[in-house]
Amino acid sequence: MANGDGKDFPGQFLENKTIVVAGAGLAGSAFVVGLQKLWDPKLGPPNIIIYERDAQEFAAQRETYNLSLTGYDNTGGLVALKKLGLLDKILGQAASGLDGAGAFKIWDPKWTEQVAFRRKPTPGIPSSSVRIAREDVRQVLHNSIHLSDQCVVHWESQCVSATKLSDARLRVQVMSADGAVSEQDCDILIAADGASSKLRQSLRPDDTLCYNGAVLRGGVAMFEESLPPQLSEDWGFVVSRTGVSAFVSPIDKHRILWTVGQREDKVPSLDRGSLDQAQAVIDESLELASHIAEPFASIVKRTDPRTVLLLNSRDKTPFRHSEIQAVPAIFIGDSNHALSPFAGIGANLALADGWELAKQLCKHRSLEEAVNSYDSVSVPRAAQSLKRSRRVIKTAHSTGWRYYLFWCMLFVGKFVRWISSKMAGR
Repeated sequence: MANGDGKDFPGQFLENKTIVVAGAGLAGSAFVVGLQKLWDPKLGPPNIIIYERDAQEFAAQRETYNLSLTGYDNTGGLVALKKLGLLDKILGQAASGLDGAGAFKIWDPKWTEQVAFRRKPTPGIPSSSVRIAREDVRQVLHNSIHLSDQCVVHWESQCVSATKLSDARLRVQVMSADGAVSEQDCDILIAADGASSKLRQSLRPDDTLCYNGAVLRGGVAMFEESLPPQLSEDWGFVVSRTGVSAFVSPIDKHRILWTVGQREDKVPSLDRGSLDQAQAVIDESLELASHIAEPFASIVKRTDPRTVLLLNSRDKTPFRHSEIQAVPAIFIGDSNHALSPFAGIGANLALADGWELAKQLCKHRSLEEAVNSYDSVSVPRAAQSLKRSRRVIKTAHSTGWRYYLFWCMLFVGKFVRWISSKMAGR
């Protein structure tokens, strides 16, 4: 079995085993693509059964927002996609960030640029960061899964719980769209069912999400004409001393994602089927961000009500799979280490997790060895990202002296980068 670098892997313990993958999102799909890419065709392939809660068509329609994929270090999503052999296909779908155009920026409320982040990409990656519609990333991954008798996808099927069997396997309970429950036994369970993981609730009931004190409102604005020129390629935050932040990012030539965030008590969940509730979120966002100059208000007013979101920002710390011998379930992506939407790196971790787990399962001679090696990479990476995410939330919604301290640090950093670039050019 080869790892793409010409090195042989001895991993045969998965041969002819049954693997259930709960969730066909970024983490679960990247894992399947990676496993199929690395698998030695001379070995009997594992039987892979993928369960996805959404219908195939609805899954794409629901993911109308976009995300950032990074390539400036080895933990970025673009690096993982290159290892999966999908980088060129993904870059062909990018909305911004290619060929030096577009960058992550921080603006003040009058849209005066304060800093633009343009990092050097890691070798072999053409861009340090791109923005791309989540639905496009997911579709590229799905198109790359080789479906067969040994790999099937069951849509509108949600893994709701799992129980241990006497032979060290797991029995997974699956609920279909009509409420019927069936069972599937497996040798290994890959839990990639998101931040509100039903499987984590079943197998790790005390490991819950933590509210981090911020609320996020947003949606997707539609423009028949072109996007506002200053936002056609760049993306980033508007930060003000009011404690309210805004985020904007182009999705394509006619759609732009926006959000408004602030620290506040939890808010009730949004009924996405209620246009009245959606409009109330839009109106509240306009009021909260009234201090932000045009074109922000015009963007918010053009929001498609079907895309409105209202989120209590939550996260959780990553964990190691210390009981993998007794409970052969591996949690990847948000099911293990959910991050706040303010972090902006959840997709990168999901893709990196999927690839890393596939590699380690193929590389080692036992499940325990593979998962220990996987945890040694995934857990520190996620823990560092969680710490950074919480710092972003605190900084973006700071007021008073903390707000001015943030800007001082920002300008000092900008000056240091300028000096460094001048020194490097000598």
